[in-house]
Amino acid sequence: MVEITPDGQREHSAGAGDDSSNEAQQEEEQAFPRAKRQRTQQPAAMALRGLYLETINRARLDFDFEKLCSVSLSNINVYACLVCGKYYQGRGKQSHAYFHSMNEDHHVFINLETLGVYILPDGYEVDDPSLGDIKYVDGLDSSMAASYDLNNKMYLPGFVGLNNIKANDYINVVVQALSHVKMVRDHFLLETSATGSELVDRFGMLVRKMWNRRSFKGQVSPHELIQEIANASQKRFRLGEQCDVSEFLSWFVNTLHRGLIKKRRSGRVRRCMLSAFQGELRVETETVLRRETGTNDALDQEEVVAESRLAGTHDAQTTITTTVTPFWFLALEPPPAPLFTDEADKNIIPQVPLVTLLAKYDGKTPHHSGSTIKRFKISKLPPYLIFCIKRFSKNNWLSTEKNPTIVNFPIKGLDMSEYTETGESARYDLVANICHEGRPGPGNGVYKVHLLSKGKDQWFQIQDLFVEEIVAQMILLAETYVQVWERVA
Repeated sequence: MVEITPDGQREHSAGAGDDSSNEAQQEEEQAFPRAKRQRTQQPAAMALRGLYLETINRARLDFDFEKLCSVSLSNINVYACLVCGKYYQGRGKQSHAYFHSMNEDHHVFINLETLGVYILPDGYEVDDPSLGDIKYVDGLDSSMAASYDLNNKMYLPGFVGLNNIKANDYINVVVQALSHVKMVRDHFLLETSATGSELVDRFGMLVRKMWNRRSFKGQVSPHELIQEIANASQKRFRLGEQCDVSEFLSWFVNTLHRGLIKKRRSGRVRRCMLSAFQGELRVETETVLRRETGTNDALDQEEVVAESRLAGTHDAQTTITTTVTPFWFLALEPPPAPLFTDEADKNIIPQVPLVTLLAKYDGKTPHHSGSTIKRFKISKLPPYLIFCIKRFSKNNWLSTEKNPTIVNFPIKGLDMSEYTETGESARYDLVANICHEGRPGPGNGVYKVHLLSKGKDQWFQIQDLFVEEIVAQMILLAETYVQVWERVA
């Protein structure tokens, strides 16, 4: 029999008909005492651990800024409040995060290094499936499917805008271009451990944010990376002053390379930048000793060499040395713009094929520099070629001039075989194109970048936060400045 006690609990009376059921219940409790306790305690524990999770405000979260405590400005053991989005140090009873939880009644915090979520001031850790979007870091989706942010706006991972905080568009276009070099991108998506170089770590974090398929917003702020660039370059590239893209690209690639080999001396870490961009160039240097006449007049070097070779004499003494030097990118020099206007009193904008500029590296075209004549030939081609077209120069009054020459180039199938020593087959496709629009000088123009989405076979034009589709033919009309080519054959 079952009796109801005053406190509402059930008790079994000692009846003859209930002896068998009592014995069975006792045997079950003795056989499974631990499982029974776990069943009764599990719902209560789960309710306790999910007590404050409904207070999380995902719209206030922004992990793009530097990981510093908003009170002590320390970067050690920093936690982010998932209710208001502010950063605080520690979670002990004397920490700033603990005081914030007591004063503001905010209880959910995440460790920005370990991604552990804790409830303060109680101090216990929470592992709930609903927190997966906050702690999510994923690689590239090969299908290139579109994603949606918290505002239900569509964006394509890898093709997101970067904030122009203050004249940092030249940094944005370089970061966009490098993040679409497959060897560099894959390395930073897979290698998430600290390298010992703050610049490398912050660049890797930015690349992972750009390719994240579950971002809270469709743009990323490069604030942390820009701050470290200013520190690492000793204020050479600082916020608020627009600099030249080619100068920054050269410094950035070299600094990333030094930071990567700082961690270890073997494996993929050391070869990340080397394997992607570095090639070898054979330089033949011919030094000409000028011939002196009776009147002490010095003839032109090229005329001296030509006259001596035609006459079969050795009046012009020359010495030839050959060296092999590594390179990160190849500099191309467009022809000078015309000084006069056309019949309609408009400036003539010349056009030149890319192969004409590449004749510099055919091993035959001479290039004069002081008392030497140099000839260049590529001895080793890298998987990714970077061309830098020298559009800006200083005149006699030390002001910057821009060459508006339009360079005609193919989007796919650039043949580089005739510029190599071996003549091996080498074809490249364009993957990134950085162009400059506007007048020369800091702050007078803007930088844009064209990027190829291989999954959709679509080109995108990105200028800071503005991302738009563009047809391939429009790329040829831009004043291209830096190009990144990928070897396909």
